Amino acid sequence: MKYKSRFLFIAVLLHFLMNEGYSREHIMVGDDGQKIRTLIIVFDGLRPDYIRPEWMPNLYAFRNKAVYGKNHHSVFPTVTRVNAASYITGSYPAEHGLMGNSIYIPEVNTRKILNSGNADDLKQVMEATSGKLLTAPSLGELLRSAGEKLFVYSSGSTGQAFLQNHTVNGVVINPQMILPETFREELIAAVGAPPADAVPNTERHRWVTDALCRYTLSPEGPLVSAIWLSDPDGTAHEYGMGVPITTRSLQIVDAAFGRILDSIRTKGLENVFNVIVTADHGFVTHIGKQGLSGFLIEKQLKKDKDSDDVILAGGAIYVKDHNQEKIKKIVEVLQQEEWVGAIFTKAAKPGAVKGQVKGTLSFDAIRWNHSQRAADILVTVNWNDNPNSLGFAGTDFATGVAGHGGSSPYEIHIPLIAYGPSFKASFESDLPTSNIDIVPTVLFLNKMVVPQQMQGRIMYELLRDNRIPAAVPRKQVIEVKTNSKQRYRLKLEQTVLGKYRYIDYLGVTR
Repeated sequence: MKYKSRFLFIAVLLHFLMNEGYSREHIMVGDDGQKIRTLIIVFDGLRPDYIRPEWMPNLYAFRNKAVYGKNHHSVFPTVTRVNAASYITGSYPAEHGLMGNSIYIPEVNTRKILNSGNADDLKQVMEATSGKLLTAPSLGELLRSAGEKLFVYSSGSTGQAFLQNHTVNGVVINPQMILPETFREELIAAVGAPPADAVPNTERHRWVTDALCRYTLSPEGPLVSAIWLSDPDGTAHEYGMGVPITTRSLQIVDAAFGRILDSIRTKGLENVFNVIVTADHGFVTHIGKQGLSGFLIEKQLKKDKDSDDVILAGGAIYVKDHNQEKIKKIVEVLQQEEWVGAIFTKAAKPGAVKGQVKGTLSFDAIRWNHSQRAADILVTVNWNDNPNSLGFAGTDFATGVAGHGGSSPYEIHIPLIAYGPSFKASFESDLPTSNIDIVPTVLFLNKMVVPQQMQGRIMYELLRDNRIPAAVPRKQVIEVKTNSKQRYRLKLEQTVLGKYRYIDYLGVTR
């Protein structure tokens, strides 16, 4: 029996290696012998149900001829900069260390949080941590080791742009930040001065698209490029989902996408470029009235908004000296509030899915257990399936008009579309994927080693002529609850594919 098992293992391994070698050799060179290049396109805040022919005709047509990942996932917490760091490192926050849109880094300031949307704040982190803004290797760093460059274009925040190429291997092109600085004069001469911010951000989308068509879609362009378009997110935050101005923002970024495809086509580059399209998160309607900081102050669990006894970075709660009694008290009070959703604490024991406070899940369960940067508590707002007045399902108890960051399926499930010489055509995949799977796949397509610490997987099932059999996915549900008096029950549903786990949603009942 032992020999049979060993023989089976060797046979499977040989099958894998032979297929991998065949696939790599087959997909890396175009029909004209040119090296295959990659363009990653991120539409900020794009829900799958936005992709309609009347709103996004170019993306709709592209999806129909491409491979479409029907079960693609944002990384939780479902905020922009977490997903920028996650996709570019192929890792979860537990590995890369960028914990939220707001971050607390004591090496920089022991009393105040930093805005990860501001590149200057991120540069402070680099200065204070010997360059360890991200604690996992990023795509730009890996390309540098292979003698290649990464070009990043972004119409959004400087922090989101910087996170994608923080060591600046190549260029970062953003209306408020051009890196390296020596590139500024040449860029402005080529595409004009950066335009002002607006809602929708029409001129900035045009400007970064001009830059991409000029520098990436050229014979001497980089091996990998990424463009991040800040709508519909920016417009939907202010006006909500489905309203005319938000649908207009969809049409605007779709037109930018159409220009990119037209440029690829007219320059004869269709057999040279793999184009991968995704989003950072989905969107929900907000109906909340209660903020976390004000609530904790009201309950006398935080002295005042500037006190350091409890420091808040979004939904992350840092308790001074990790006082266990105070952590427990904060959690128990939050569990009683209808507007509060999933709550997480440090693992009861290493690797456990249950948190150290009853009724919580652990940071380990959501891959947020960074050894230095995780908080004492992470909390999200509650959500439901209720639609807004225009029929878009998903409502939560955050303040504001509309947004993201929570644990609903409407924020977690996002599009994944890929087309090019390496990918299948007109194909839909039901297998689970995540933003952390993009870079491992890009590395594989470029015959580069995927670092062992990367937590994403190569999406073999999307690749043309792939013969590697996929694992069979299964659903897994994990529940924790408090005592019968509080009646707080937290459920995590995830899809498991071999050793990989994809969070579908987290929900709370009381």
